[in-house]
Amino acid sequence: MAAERLLPASPNWYLSRCSDASAGARLFGFAARNSVYLLRVGAQPTFHGELIGHTERVSGFTFCHFPDQTNLCASSSDDGTVKIWDTQTLSLVTEHTLHQNTISALHWSPLVKDLVVSGDEKGIIICYWHNRNDSQQFFPEPRTIFCLTCSPHQENLVAIGYKDGMVVIIDISRKKEIIHRLRGHDDEIHSLAWCPMPNEEGLYSWQEELQGEVPNGELTQEAAVAKGCYLASGSKDQTIRIWSCARGRGVVTLKLPSVKRRGGAVDPAVKERIWLTVHWPSDHPTELMSSCFGGELLLWDLAQSGKRKWTLLGSSEGQNHSRIVFNLCSLRVQGRELLFSISMDRDVKCWDVATLDCCWTVPSLGGFVYSLAFSPVDTGCLAIGVGDSMIRVWNTLSISNAYDVKTYWQGIKAKVTALCWHLTKEGCLAFGTDDGKVGIYDTYSGSTKNKPPQISSTYHKKTVYTLAWGPPVPPLSFGGDGDKPSLTLYSCAGEGIVLQHNPWKLNGEATDINKVIKDTNSIKHKMPARTEISWKPDGKILALGNEDGSIEIFQAPNLKLLCTIQQHHKLINAICWHHDHGTQPELSYLIASGSINAVIYVQNLKSIIESPPETPPTITEPFRTLAGHTAKITSLSWSPHHEGRLVSACYDGTAQVWDVLKEEPLSNYRGHRGRLLCVQWSPVDPDSVYTGGDDFCVHKWLTSKQEHSHPPKGKKGIELEKKRSFQPKLKAKKKKKLVGKSPAKQDVNEAVNGNESVKEGALDENEMSDHEAEKEAQEQEVSDRVSPTVSKEVPLHPSALSVPDLMKPFMNHRATPVMKEQPKEKPAPDTSLKKRKPRSLLPVSTSLDHRSKDELHQDCLMLATCLNAKGKLGKDLIPDSDHVHLGLFADRAALYKMLEVEGRNHLENGHPELFQQLMLWKGDLKGTLQSAAERGELTDQLVAVSPMAGYQAWVWTVEAYAKQLCFQEQYIKAASHLLSIHKVYEAVELLKVNHSYREAVVIAKARLRPEDPVLKDLYTTWAANLEEDGHYSMAAKCYLGAASPYDAVKVLAKKGDVASLKAAAELALRAGEKDLSTTLSLRCAQELVSARNWVGAQEVLQRQGSLLGQRLVFCLHELLCKCLCKRNLAEHKSSSPPCYHSWDVRDKDSFLEMVTEVWQSEFGVSTVDQAKTMWKQLHGILYPPATTNTHPKQLLFHIAHDLTLAALSYQTASWEEAVTALLSAVTRSCDAGNFTLLQEICSLLLPKGCDDLRDKLDSTSSRSMAAHKSLEGFLAYGQLYDLWWNLPTDSPVSKQMVPESVSCPSKQAAPEQNAVSGIFAEGMAPELEEHPPSIPASCPGPCAADSGDQIERQLKVNRCKVLLSEDIAALQNTQKDIAKIQETLADMIRQHQRNSLQESKLQPSPESELDKPIPPGSQSPGKAAAKEPVSLPELSKQLAMAKQQLAEFPDSLKAFPFPDVLECSLVFLHIHSQSHSDVSPELRQQALDLLWKFTQDGAYEKICRKFLT
Repeated sequence: MAAERLLPASPNWYLSRCSDASAGARLFGFAARNSVYLLRVGAQPTFHGELIGHTERVSGFTFCHFPDQTNLCASSSDDGTVKIWDTQTLSLVTEHTLHQNTISALHWSPLVKDLVVSGDEKGIIICYWHNRNDSQQFFPEPRTIFCLTCSPHQENLVAIGYKDGMVVIIDISRKKEIIHRLRGHDDEIHSLAWCPMPNEEGLYSWQEELQGEVPNGELTQEAAVAKGCYLASGSKDQTIRIWSCARGRGVVTLKLPSVKRRGGAVDPAVKERIWLTVHWPSDHPTELMSSCFGGELLLWDLAQSGKRKWTLLGSSEGQNHSRIVFNLCSLRVQGRELLFSISMDRDVKCWDVATLDCCWTVPSLGGFVYSLAFSPVDTGCLAIGVGDSMIRVWNTLSISNAYDVKTYWQGIKAKVTALCWHLTKEGCLAFGTDDGKVGIYDTYSGSTKNKPPQISSTYHKKTVYTLAWGPPVPPLSFGGDGDKPSLTLYSCAGEGIVLQHNPWKLNGEATDINKVIKDTNSIKHKMPARTEISWKPDGKILALGNEDGSIEIFQAPNLKLLCTIQQHHKLINAICWHHDHGTQPELSYLIASGSINAVIYVQNLKSIIESPPETPPTITEPFRTLAGHTAKITSLSWSPHHEGRLVSACYDGTAQVWDVLKEEPLSNYRGHRGRLLCVQWSPVDPDSVYTGGDDFCVHKWLTSKQEHSHPPKGKKGIELEKKRSFQPKLKAKKKKKLVGKSPAKQDVNEAVNGNESVKEGALDENEMSDHEAEKEAQEQEVSDRVSPTVSKEVPLHPSALSVPDLMKPFMNHRATPVMKEQPKEKPAPDTSLKKRKPRSLLPVSTSLDHRSKDELHQDCLMLATCLNAKGKLGKDLIPDSDHVHLGLFADRAALYKMLEVEGRNHLENGHPELFQQLMLWKGDLKGTLQSAAERGELTDQLVAVSPMAGYQAWVWTVEAYAKQLCFQEQYIKAASHLLSIHKVYEAVELLKVNHSYREAVVIAKARLRPEDPVLKDLYTTWAANLEEDGHYSMAAKCYLGAASPYDAVKVLAKKGDVASLKAAAELALRAGEKDLSTTLSLRCAQELVSARNWVGAQEVLQRQGSLLGQRLVFCLHELLCKCLCKRNLAEHKSSSPPCYHSWDVRDKDSFLEMVTEVWQSEFGVSTVDQAKTMWKQLHGILYPPATTNTHPKQLLFHIAHDLTLAALSYQTASWEEAVTALLSAVTRSCDAGNFTLLQEICSLLLPKGCDDLRDKLDSTSSRSMAAHKSLEGFLAYGQLYDLWWNLPTDSPVSKQMVPESVSCPSKQAAPEQNAVSGIFAEGMAPELEEHPPSIPASCPGPCAADSGDQIERQLKVNRCKVLLSEDIAALQNTQKDIAKIQETLADMIRQHQRNSLQESKLQPSPESELDKPIPPGSQSPGKAAAKEPVSLPELSKQLAMAKQQLAEFPDSLKAFPFPDVLECSLVFLHIHSQSHSDVSPELRQQALDLLWKFTQDGAYEKICRKFLT
């Protein structure tokens, strides 16, 4: 009889149609592995049956929807067949094998009752009419077919989806033509669905919509109303397209939305897969259903125009699938439309289309069922250990849901091979895995949160066989009741040991109970390998099954050996104690055991346990023997409702119920299609038994309703074998086989929907990595518990035990036959792997011994003659090469002759190593070594045996071998051999010369004294080499190794970047090089400031206590840059944002006051003494004068240094130094040509002018007053130009010049100069030429400026009159004269040098060339030629007079720079020409007087040219 309830195998993945529903038969079917499971649809699903017949994975399944034939269905498989089935009888109707390639798509025509259409991966379409056994083949496109569907409205139309994204509609009538090629998708077509409406006239909202792919379902093309039908396609490109068959183009594109995951356990690190299946409900033509990214199902509303609205199925969390959905189908039952979905999460779900809620879920299994365990606390709670790396907990007593199953997967990385519930604690489930892991799950609390399990820190080396909870044994049994757990966890695994785990401290080390057994029983011999463990229910007796078939009984807690049961002679697979709650207490001493020999033995240990003998006996005779199975026993379970009733699971594919006391079989279950691996009797129902096997299923069956009572034998066994012959066959990947290694006997089954063997690292929740991997996946089972020492045999197919030849008729040509079981447990050698025969050392003599029979007879006669005559055989055979092989049987001389011949043969054939081996055998070791060295054929083997020839020979051989290795460029190996003869220096030098410095250092440090100079020289040489290659960090480490930290610091700082400088500074500080560390820290800080990172700069400087003054400079520099940025005057452009400090800076009247406040709050510089110390530290640092080529970053930093000195002088009231520092900052900006910066610095530092400073200076100090005058002059210089650039807008001249005169000279000097040039040339030049120094008091020109502004401008102009200093003008005029004369002298010298080079070979002139007058045209280009020739004496006289005039000026006047007075005069005159009211007549007259006085001899034009160009 079939199973009462069943957990089926998981549906196959990545198939376009592997499930379907029939409304007439009310069945839902899905393909799982190589069969089809049928469920009866109702309020709760029931198992209807299984379609068995395919030998490989089922790739397609479809029902016939034609009336009166709904009981028919079709399936396709990778075995190349398409089969037609009758679901009522579960029998095969017919089949065809017309495809030559893998079938990838299948559909039963909804209009033609006997037409089944199928397509394969090569693009072949087969139409098969099964009633008349007729077929037709089509080849529309040479592409891989992914899916196809027949039209529900026109019987000849078939839509085909291809892997490359194309959709084709063909006509299968005799025309054989392609109707449409629909292009639009970019990737695989996963599903196709026809609209249930027979034409395109009903969906009017699509008729005026444009095509164009827009996310979330905007319409994409104008569709005309015509006869035809719509077709929907789902693709891997994450879009759904709806096509018009009337027009042959798309009308709608639906883009999958990003739906927030609801329910299910998700690993966020795993990238989402996508499989887009579509389904068009038959009664809802305006609604379309589809899958989404993570298992969600969407209902699209197609009735609306514009954006399509979608609804998520599942009103509550947990109803959705947690993985991608592969197939959707529907049927109508009792007025309700039901939708069925299958998913990668291994759940089959049924949905109510009206309410969009999940009606029921049927879980499935993706691997072998290794273990079943009922909870002793939560009655009816069945734990299932599966090979898909997950644990299922099935509430078998649930009334509302017959398949109430929860899944646990966290923390499990391999197949779950063992389970055991805690005896008293609810929800405490221990598990063991194939990779040796032991853990404990809390299913009670984890049911809602899926809490990760506790994992024992002690792993087994191999597969965990069995778990058992029992009382603690030493050392855990020591201590009080509160200090130890009441029950501990015992695990037995493939390496043959039993570990005791403390459930309170799983992170502690588990103990091997073999140590306790040895100590208690004083056992000295090796313990047998353990394969099974079982505690008696009362916790007082422990039974251990062993690899040799023995069972040992121990008494707790010290594990004293009571007896040994030696009835089995092969590995013990199962041990089970009888329960102790029956009416016959003596039955609690029964223990059943099963092994590989297919016989179950039951032993009564009452007398042994109650009266233990002094010497443990060995029991060889069983109490009861249960025989009948034909393969090994895998699991045993006593009935908790009966006394003496046992159920057994066996590799023969059946479960047998026994009456143990009568030794009678009662009931035999044959519902599984594979080998059984576990069995459990229901704790609630006396008639129910649960079994699991390698068919991926768990069956619940009733013992009273089985038609068989005995295990199968004879013909029954053959029939059962036929049934199971359709198990997946070996479909192995191509793997490289290792020569000489024979793997243990295994049975490899194909896992169609998951990898049963090993969970790959990239997978989540035990899924296959991708579509292609599942097609090639195979399952290599280890449930046999294979081990070199412990071999619980792999599950064998039952056919291997009884009639293996019967497999052949059912096997496809692609399948590989299962190997027959070997009679012994030892691994069978792989005869297909032939070992390569080694080359013979004696090929000549061997060949001579394989001559003709007559020649061999002659050899015997000759050998006998020589031996009997006691002659010299070697001498007799020397001239006879045909008998040299007889030396093997004669004296030594003959043997040497034979070896000589063999050696020559090896050398001629290019095998010197064989010749050397013969020489070694002969004993001529020195000759062998010398010959090999001369030929350069020394080997490691020869060097290894060379000590046999003496110490000197060994040393000589090693040296020769080292030279040979050097020729072969194997320097490291050569050095190693030199070390073997204690030539350390030679080995180091060899590696050093060949640039293997790293290896040389290792040898030197390991073998030489630390103070040996060779080591330092090695480090230094290596460092120099690294430094040349630019590996500065490694070179620094070498210098450190050589005890040269200074060199390490220098090379580390060589790169010059911030990180290198910072590391070098820190290294120098730790090495005691404080001055060097200070210098590098300052460089590093400057680099950071260049990158606008003032925070990093201060952090670097903070490490150096002597750089507090520099820290003040950097602080002022940061504040200065901040202020300039606020004024929109950035010193340079930078891609990185500035990194400022978050100092609390309050606005002050003076910039220096703000700086001083920050210094006091952040750096603690508040006293006068501190300021003096910092001033002395910074005063000695001198920077070069600024030029127009000075970089803006460098210029601003130098200005910050000057301003820092000024601020410190302010604090110490050293006003002369303050003025000098301020003047230095201002003149730097002017010398650099950055006039705008000069103005900004003046406005920042002296917003109210410098009159206050004059009052604080010593008026008697000429130097102080001169410095102040110079500073005042530069302030006025900036104001003067500001007045020029901001002329009144109503001035007639300024109106003409506004576009040019408002530009800043620092940014746009040329327009200003042009403006000045034009105005000056047109207005000023004539005035200077025509009028004497006395000028009229009034100036013509309108003056319409506002009186207030006019007065303010006049005041500013009057403050600038300090620039019109006659003394300074005279000084500047003298300096210009000196410069002019010096330039003339330089031109004269250059001309003389050129003439000397040209006339060096001519007769010299008596008159010196330098004394000749310079001709008018001899000056350098661009210089004005003198009107009269000037000689060297005249120039020297002029220079002396000019220098004398310069010396007459006071030193205080010459000490400080001043703006050009004549330039300022010109600006005054220019301002007057544009705005007559700004410049008073006195100032105008003063400027004219200065120009007339100091511009004689044409100098006026030169001054104008200098100023205006």
